[in-house]
Amino acid sequence: MPVTSEATTLWFGDLMSGTGTTSLDSSDVAEFPVSWAARSAGASGKTNPEELLGAAHSACFSMAFTNGLASNGTPAESLQVTAAVTFDPTQGITGSHLLVSAKVAGISDADFQKLAEDVKQNCPVSRALSGIPITLEASLA
Repeated sequence: MPVTSEATTLWFGDLMSGTGTTSLDSSDVAEFPVSWAARSAGASGKTNPEELLGAAHSACFSMAFTNGLASNGTPAESLQVTAAVTFDPTQGITGSHLLVSAKVAGISDADFQKLAEDVKQNCPVSRALSGIPITLEASLA
């Protein structure tokens, strides 16, 4: 059964000096302040679309990779996945870099890399981001 998730942003003012809040409506677990300064220059205390996209990408990759490792007969003890999404104010979103560290018993590095690459290409968020380069650094801890 399909699930639709919702988030809402309420914005006040113009792009350069305005601010807003983004609320995670479906889960009702958080509301985040957002601004152009946070997006274009990295202002502390506020988030931006790319950070939220990174959260989605890292969570999706983690779920898909955990499933792939278990299906391979080598379930993960733990995974740490960081998605670094780059935004250039003149070009937009220019890429997502996945940094993966995993504790997995009984898997060769070659098989681990092959599974990680497959998940990088095929997790739902990676497929949604097919218009940008996605890079991967994966290592066994």
